Amino acid sequence: MRVGIAGVGWFGFQPEVVDYSFREMMFKAAQRAYEDAGGLDPRKDVDAFVSCQEDFWEGIAISDEFAPDPVGGAMKSVYTVAGDGLQCVGQAYMMIKSGLFDVVVVESHAKPSDIITLNDVMLFATDPISIRPLDIGNAHALAALEARAYMHKYGVTEEHLEAVVEKAHRAGAKNPRAVYASPGRSRSSSPVVADPLRDADIAKFVDAAVVVVLASDRVIRDYTDAPVWVDGAWWSTEISSLELHDWSFPVHAREAADGAYAQAKITDPAKEVGFAEVDNRYSFKELQHVEALRLAPVGAAKDLMADGAFCPGGRLPVNLSGGALAEGVPFEVHGLARLSYAVAVMRGDIKAQVDRREVAVIHSWRGVPTTTSVVVVLRT
Repeated sequence: MRVGIAGVGWFGFQPEVVDYSFREMMFKAAQRAYEDAGGLDPRKDVDAFVSCQEDFWEGIAISDEFAPDPVGGAMKSVYTVAGDGLQCVGQAYMMIKSGLFDVVVVESHAKPSDIITLNDVMLFATDPISIRPLDIGNAHALAALEARAYMHKYGVTEEHLEAVVEKAHRAGAKNPRAVYASPGRSRSSSPVVADPLRDADIAKFVDAAVVVVLASDRVIRDYTDAPVWVDGAWWSTEISSLELHDWSFPVHAREAADGAYAQAKITDPAKEVGFAEVDNRYSFKELQHVEALRLAPVGAAKDLMADGAFCPGGRLPVNLSGGALAEGVPFEVHGLARLSYAVAVMRGDIKAQVDRREVAVIHSWRGVPTTTSVVVVLRT
């Protein structure tokens, strides 16, 4: 049995959504997803719902109690996952593959603009024994340590980071929801946040909601004539103690990619994948993640980037959307943001500069201080 995407809807992608609560944002995104899925009726057609959110960000105990109503899941099976939205896709994928469900709706939402002390919340998520007592003051310092380790080991320079930032903003200029895209922005003139990371290397936060309708091949043609198939979905959480994990290489992303590729029967990702949407909430992470996903040999992404291989129109475009550096980071919605853009490219809804759109790989990382990655392989 195959699992496909029948509809996608999103709302927000603004630095601050003032007029809508997160529940209203969910409702708007769900409406659009159901319309995209041929006018699907959530009360009649959907077997189950999965919501990816995190009480830690919501600031509300048992925040999953708010999940059913806005997406039409009242009095129906609603499952909640404290993780990235792509993990919800993985859950839905397994549910449908089991044969017990035909239509599962996935939802994730975020309103970072509601959090007054965001840096403090991020630091509170760090290990209470090994990290928090250091009182580093800036949560991005942990990413800066990873950046320095990676750059030192593989000869990555600040000029390479400049190339990632420039590419992201240039691509984002063609993405209507990339509110932070600023072509021509100079990384070198932006202030240092935590050496070697400058302000331009770090994605800003954004309010957003995304809803995705997944269906089995038994019923998907009832909702769309152009399904995008989910042929692999895997996630991995590396060792949680940062002092013991590999600071120069995201093992979690490699493990997640290998699992998804095995399911999708992909043996040579660099040749078989047409384009990729990967987590680039920090500029150096795009290079790291490209290598972890086996789209480039370890240590070689910087050179391929310089040659234009990952640019729009290149051999293997990466982040045609501009990624998080252009769109912003909507917490646990980030993976669904990458997925929704890729689906639009594969269906031809977005006229992107890509020669091969039949196979795409989507990746998301949960961000500092986690070591969790999710990878999904899509096919038309």
